[in-house]
Amino acid sequence: MLTSFLHRAPSSTPSCYRAARLWVAALAIATLAGCASQSPVDESGRQAGQWERQQAEVEAFDTWTLVGKAGLRTPQENTSANLDWNQTPYYFRMLISGPFGGGRSVLEGREGRFSLTTSEGRFEAETPEALMEEQLGWSLPVRAMPDWVRGLPGDHASYQLETDELGFPSFLQQDGWEIDYRDWEQAEGMWLPRRLVMNYGDVRITLVVNQWQASQ
Repeated sequence: MLTSFLHRAPSSTPSCYRAARLWVAALAIATLAGCASQSPVDESGRQAGQWERQQAEVEAFDTWTLVGKAGLRTPQENTSANLDWNQTPYYFRMLISGPFGGGRSVLEGREGRFSLTTSEGRFEAETPEALMEEQLGWSLPVRAMPDWVRGLPGDHASYQLETDELGFPSFLQQDGWEIDYRDWEQAEGMWLPRRLVMNYGDVRITLVVNQWQASQ
């Protein structure tokens, strides 16, 4: 009996090994299949294909409030200000408070009429850019920014757009400005830019969004 047992033992051991190897192989195949079926995801939770699927929603998101902070760097100064921005298709209002807003400045536009109110009074001009340049000595690309801050190129001029590995905008060039999209956040059921850097010559503007909110 002992001899018979000793002869059977070697044959049973490889059988266990084969079963174990088959189980490990099956597990590896299942794991690889699961990985292959998942879309790439970055650390913020964005997934490949999301921007393409939501782009129509972002384009339709044209009435909103943005609260954040803007940094301005030029050869003459390096400063920042708080920004409270209300935007609709027919009206916008930017409240700029802090150093580069001159304390508190309100820029408004409605039906081609633009005004800037500061501690020095109320001023008007034909374009918001000219108004800011005349009164503050620098300007934001106000008419294009409602699109740019949502990750969209404006439809008024040609542009160059690059995307990241997930298909989200990473670089936009339009009207002489270069916009780098550095970070994104989920707001109002969409992914929207949270941090972007805009460069025009030796002017650099960094915008950090603290809150996106749909408005009536």
